[in-house]
Amino acid sequence: MNLILFGPPAAGKGTQAKRLVDSRQMVQLSTGDMLRAAIASGSELGKKVAGVMERGELVTDAIVIELIEARLPEADAAGGAIFDGFPRNVAQAEALDQMLAHRSAKIDLVIRLKVDDEALMQRIAGRFAESGRPDDNPDSFKVRLDAYNTQTAPLLPYYREQKKLVEVDGMGSVDTVAAAIDKALGKPRR
Repeated sequence: MNLILFGPPAAGKGTQAKRLVDSRQMVQLSTGDMLRAAIASGSELGKKVAGVMERGELVTDAIVIELIEARLPEADAAGGAIFDGFPRNVAQAEALDQMLAHRSAKIDLVIRLKVDDEALMQRIAGRFAESGRPDDNPDSFKVRLDAYNTQTAPLLPYYREQKKLVEVDGMGSVDTVAAAIDKALGKPRR
């Protein structure tokens, strides 16, 4: 099963993806984690990505698609992946569909975590105070949230038309959100 966790930054996608990795033995493909790893590597790509993320801007489609494509063999071996933070626009969604089709696979389900923007701002302020991640500072977060609302939210009709979109209230507790996701996914494989 290939699953997309969809929602704005700080909606809880990473938390829920990690839980699904444990419970369903899927591979999490988090573009945020991949980009932070590139930064930590100190490579030229990492330095370029660091500047973009610190400003709260989005990394180019080409870079993100390349990162995802390199990890697809892991997803194949695990029998599926959880895409977290990808795709973020229709061009990336179409590229993902093509990459998966070449592997005789597809996106099975898109789970949208519906959250309130104001609550997200509070959530991110707490996360920034705790972790100090440069991309979580309130100013760059506002840029990221605006980018999500203008560039990524238009993916909803793309997946709704394919009848793959399920919406989950992301404002509940971690366990409540997890239960709603599990219901949407059905019985876990063992």
